[in-house]
Amino acid sequence: MPVNKRSKYRGSRTCGGGTHKNRRGAGNRGGRGRAGQRDHRFSHFYLKGEVASGKHGFVNKTSVPVPALDIGAIDQMVEVLLQEGVATRDGDLITLDATELGIDKVLGGGRVTRKLSISAQAFSERARAKIEEMGGQAKTV
Repeated sequence: MPVNKRSKYRGSRTCGGGTHKNRRGAGNRGGRGRAGQRDHRFSHFYLKGEVASGKHGFVNKTSVPVPALDIGAIDQMVEVLLQEGVATRDGDLITLDATELGIDKVLGGGRVTRKLSISAQAFSERARAKIEEMGGQAKTV
């Protein structure tokens, strides 16, 4: 009685692999390398945490990121900016330069609760409208 498969298949032409044509090429083993990681070998790669989901979307190589911040976030930070000396207060008007914060554009998200005078490189239409609605100024540098 054979003890292991090697001795069990001694003298056999195909060693349990079916016909002699079955062991040819990579198709017999389901492809080479990581082939089938999302199909017929999914469980092997899933258990190892190596499933790649492929590529999605595109990256615009000519885009330039613009540092921006919502006017509502600036309004919430006013007290801290006054303490740090980045902003100044003249009565009820608070004046600050957004470029000192590293902000190039002020966006219109959030609420404005104070009278602000902000200077920045660019403003969205909503941000400018919200600042001026409270009696402040939006200065483009």
